[in-house]
Amino acid sequence: MSTSIHPTAVVDPKAEIAEGVEISAYAIIGAGVSIDTGTWVGPHTVIEGPTRIGKDNRIYQFASIGADPQDKKYNNEPTELIIGDRNVIREFCTFNRGTAQDIGKTVLGDDNWIMAYVHLAHDCVVGNNTIFANNATLAGHVEIDDYAILGGFTLVHQFCRVGKYAFTGMGTSIAKDVPPYVMAFGAPGIPRGINKEGLKRNQFEKEAIDRIKDCYRHLYRQDLSLKDAIQSMRDEYADAPEITELISFCEVSQRGLIR
Repeated sequence: MSTSIHPTAVVDPKAEIAEGVEISAYAIIGAGVSIDTGTWVGPHTVIEGPTRIGKDNRIYQFASIGADPQDKKYNNEPTELIIGDRNVIREFCTFNRGTAQDIGKTVLGDDNWIMAYVHLAHDCVVGNNTIFANNATLAGHVEIDDYAILGGFTLVHQFCRVGKYAFTGMGTSIAKDVPPYVMAFGAPGIPRGINKEGLKRNQFEKEAIDRIKDCYRHLYRQDLSLKDAIQSMRDEYADAPEITELISFCEVSQRGLIR
């Protein structure tokens, strides 16, 4: 497997390009960038360092990857962007590095499908197998857990978290945490049931989906305080791993849940 770098591409001597990487015409790869085997970098893409990119990614044309964070406190600290394996990153995406005031890195995991014009701001952490539709935008310090789906033009406020298998509709504005399995729609985003179809597609058994649906009622349909809803879920489903995931998320929420 040989490396292919187009003659018009500009690759800094301090970049680390593995065997089997393909860099297309007019791409710019800066110092401190590391790209692992099998990754394809599209034409006119700009990748700045420190940035680490894993294996078998596809980064489409005109993406800006690893630029300075859009934070006025940033003072050229050596923060980084980390991208895992097998991600698809479409046209005009902008991923910024982290800041020294937080974890110092922005992270995208594995097997994510990132559509055009998506923005990942500084210190965001995105898990695995997520889908971001066009123009989804994360402000700084956001966490998106595995298998979450963000609809087009979804906006997520700083320090918010979106749980596993959650779903947001087109144009949703998220200012508080979205629990696992929950669908959110609107501006501001409010809960609109569970992501039943998404759970089915990911091979959740009917019994597990029924438990999740019942816990949604505890959270949103029985006029319980969050503390009482958590206790009620624990009393009924303490041994169900999908409910343990939901309870743990609710207990550590810093922004509060969409309600």
